[in-house]
Amino acid sequence: MNILAIKSCGDKTAISVMLDKEINTFSMSHNRKDRPNWQMFLENVGHNKIFKLDDIDLFVFANNQNSFTATRIIASYLKGIATALNKPLISIEDKPEDNFETDQIVIIAKERYLAEENDLDKFDPRNVNPAYNAKIKFKKLNE
Repeated sequence: MNILAIKSCGDKTAISVMLDKEINTFSMSHNRKDRPNWQMFLENVGHNKIFKLDDIDLFVFANNQNSFTATRIIASYLKGIATALNKPLISIEDKPEDNFETDQIVIIAKERYLAEENDLDKFDPRNVNPAYNAKIKFKKLNE
């Protein structure tokens, strides 16, 4: 099974690809407001040399609470790819106390996907969205 996972916690982004049982990971620290170059990340794990995106069986993003904006960007990017390639997408909850590395996220996603017996309806990219668990306090205008 081939799996590609991306995680960002705001100032660090990582990508892992599992090709059969081998996992290759690349991570980089960056300024919190900088959006990483996805092509560079993909190339650093072997895209177009070892694998093509069409070879990926499952796409994954970490639903990380440390940077909801980064998580939404990654989710949108992978939703587009998964939808275009008609492949499943999984979101793995990454709580601050868990702080999973992307290689761990790949393994968790594989176990979850196989446990659900490859039910593509459960992993339809159109239905996989990031969620922000913190309670939001809105300030009402004119009150």
